Order: sequence, then structure tokens, then C-alpha cells
Amino acid sequence: MMNRIDPVWLITGCSTGFGRELAKLVLARGWRAVVTARNPAQVADIAEGHGERALVLPLDVTQRGQIDAVVAAAQQRFRRIDVLVNNAGYGYLAAIEEGEDAEVRAMFETNVFGLVDITKAVLPAMRAQGNGLIVNVSSIGGLTSFAATGYYHATKYAVEGLSESLATELKPLGIDVLIVEPGPFRTNWAGPSIKQSATRIDAYAATAGERRKQTESRSGTQAGDPVRAAQAIIDAALSDAPPLRLLLGKAALDLARKKLDFMRGDFDRWEPTTLGADFPAGAG
Repeated sequence: MMNRIDPVWLITGCSTGFGRELAKLVLARGWRAVVTARNPAQVADIAEGHGERALVLPLDVTQRGQIDAVVAAAQQRFRRIDVLVNNAGYGYLAAIEEGEDAEVRAMFETNVFGLVDITKAVLPAMRAQGNGLIVNVSSIGGLTSFAATGYYHATKYAVEGLSESLATELKPLGIDVLIVEPGPFRTNWAGPSIKQSATRIDAYAATAGERRKQTESRSGTQAGDPVRAAQAIIDAALSDAPPLRLLLGKAALDLARKKLDFMRGDFDRWEPTTLGADFPAGAG
């Protein structure tokens, strides 16, 4: 469970979107925050007026040396880390066949391995405290998939699997894990932050190509409000029993329920075939 008496939050990816709004709300409550971004000049304004309660640091989660420096500086300033928010990440648009190896691997380095590295760097402090909260910002795209974002989904499905195991391992140690699954929100995800493959294959124009257009066209008009999302994360963090998964927005809830129904339909229809794969009852 999170320490509620003046907790220290370490948040990655604070230059825009959820990270920025969450850092602002944490500091507005009088709590302490380590506010990080690849370019710290982009987040300096968040710390203004908060004195020693805000610590602004450069952090590219793919740079192990920067991770170690941030964790050490947080410990030196605040003596503890109560909440780690793994928010840094971005998307990539490409049909699977169109995917460019270097770009795909770079996204995995940020969205998956960067998250793992900073989590491992923070856990010794949380274990010593006997409490803490790890917030992994996934996506509704960590539960259900669409054309053109397959590689992004792969990173978020990885985060989901890691987080489930992590929650099981950390619960007995007094540390909770919260997976946050936003639907479409008015962040930079679908705008300036998104990357795309230069490769375009005509055969995918009606699937991945169409989804590229839809994603670009709705940037800035999504139903999700990043400020309300940040407040929802704080509400979950303050809960006596935080959920393992927190969906954000009606679209996320609708899509998650649709995925559950789709999976249940497959499971039920193929139940005899599934059960027939076991040795017969009583067989030696």
C-alpha cells in the first residue's frame, strides 16, 4: 500500500499528457514529486512555486545511467520513493509487414525494457520501506488489438504480463501494482508523439492504412480528459485495495467488455476440442 503521509512520487514522461497532469496534481496536493523528462526544460514550469517538494531531473528510460542517477537523487533529497509511475512511452503506426526493425526495437526499449529497468532500480527502496505502489501506464491496447498498431500492442501486452507477475511477487512485501489502461485521450499520443513506418504496402490500405488515417484525424478530439485521468490514478492510489487494472474512459470500458465477450465466445464454442486435448479420465 502507498504511504499516504507526504508520499514521494517518481513519474516518468512528464513533458506532456498523463505524466504532466499527474505531476501537477501530486504537487498541488502538497505531496512530493520527482518530475522527469528527456528534456527537463519542458517540465521546469511544473515545479515552479513548489520549492523543495519538486525535483526536476533529466530521464531517458533507455539510458541505464540516467535511471540510476534519478533514483539516487530521489533517495538523497526525499529519503524514500513511495510511488513509481511508469508513464514514458509512445506509439508506432505500421502494418506488421510494414514494420521497420530499428523503430520497432526502439519502441520496445522505451515501452518495455525502460519500464523494467526503472522498476528494478526502485524496488530495493520500496522493499526496505515495506510499502509502495508501482503504476504501469498500459493502454486499452494492452487488452485488445487493432490494425496498424500491432507492434505498440505487443509492447503493452508485455507490460500487462509483467505487471501481473510483479503484482503476485510484490503483494506479500506490502507493495501494490496498478495497471492503468486508458482509451483515447487528448494527449500527444496520436499527434506529435506518434511514429509511423515510411513503408506503405497497398494491400493493407483498407486495414492498417485506414486506421492510420482515423488515428491522425481524431487527434485533439478524443473523449478522454488527461486531468480527470490523473485524478482517477490518484483516487486508485489512495484506495485501501487498489485494483490490478484501472480502465480509463467509456471507450476503454466498452472495448474491454467486447474483448471479454469475444474470448468467452471462442472458449465456449471450442470447449469439446479443448477438453479433448487431455488424456482421458482414468487413463494411466
